[in-house]
Amino acid sequence: MVTGDAADAGENDVVIPQSFVGMPRWWTEGKQWLADLPRLIRSQCAAWDVCIDGQVMHGSNAVVVPVIRGIERFALRLTPPDPQVVEEIRALQFWDGRGTVELVDADPAHGATLLELLAAHDSLADRPVGEAMAELGRMMRRLAVPAPADATSTASLVRKRSADLETEWCKLNEPFDMAILTEALCLSEELSAAASDSAVNGDLHSDQVLRGVRELWLTVDPVLLRGDIEYDLARILWTRIDEMPTSAAIIGHFDTAVREADVDRGRARDWVVFREIDYWLWGLNAGLTEDPPRCERLVRAFLA
Repeated sequence: MVTGDAADAGENDVVIPQSFVGMPRWWTEGKQWLADLPRLIRSQCAAWDVCIDGQVMHGSNAVVVPVIRGIERFALRLTPPDPQVVEEIRALQFWDGRGTVELVDADPAHGATLLELLAAHDSLADRPVGEAMAELGRMMRRLAVPAPADATSTASLVRKRSADLETEWCKLNEPFDMAILTEALCLSEELSAAASDSAVNGDLHSDQVLRGVRELWLTVDPVLLRGDIEYDLARILWTRIDEMPTSAAIIGHFDTAVREADVDRGRARDWVVFREIDYWLWGLNAGLTEDPPRCERLVRAFLA
């Protein structure tokens, strides 16, 4: 969570960090929402009878404001209203504080949620990578309760994505060996049938798990899916791979997460390889320069 230098909001003492105002996403969208943000914060505080109790912070998609009501402290989160806000609210309501930040109130029409206050500057990203892998593995298992039948399945995501892989590979002038693409396509056949109907957080990584009081570590911004809980293990590894100097280190941290999550090692390996080949192609197609080499390192560690 970033505080950064503040930009004058022009309304009372609400100031928006310049690091949020200057983000490239606002060059093409959301300019009016950004301009209205100080007023929206004040309006939401009035609606929920809370007062600002600290600096405005932000991630990549939302601002978070510490607020207080009597002696109770909360976090007010605002993001541009869209269907993803509704889905996030649903995920928080579903897990109801089990391994996730507790939802106190919600106003999806205004992209606002009132949340349990966590330690915004103490996440698993600040912990040694080995400790983080163990905690994230335990979090995968903690969230794995029976999922609602209408949640998007991990199997359907694989089927949808695998249909585009070869087309993208050809469009990008065959950026890696055909054998790697073939591996992804073969794995998609296995993974397109989920092995379980557990609840899965489709956006789990070190930055999304903050220190709490009610539970030691709590997940924020979850994405509710149904299926194999190994689905996002690739992201768990990829987001910390710069701290894993060798293939042996990558495999060692993978084994830690697998052990703590109590999942099948072979299926976990298959999910990591498929998701990383998928993201490798997506990243190249999007013009990313740093992420594709990270994907390649992960893939080659498991295919060696």
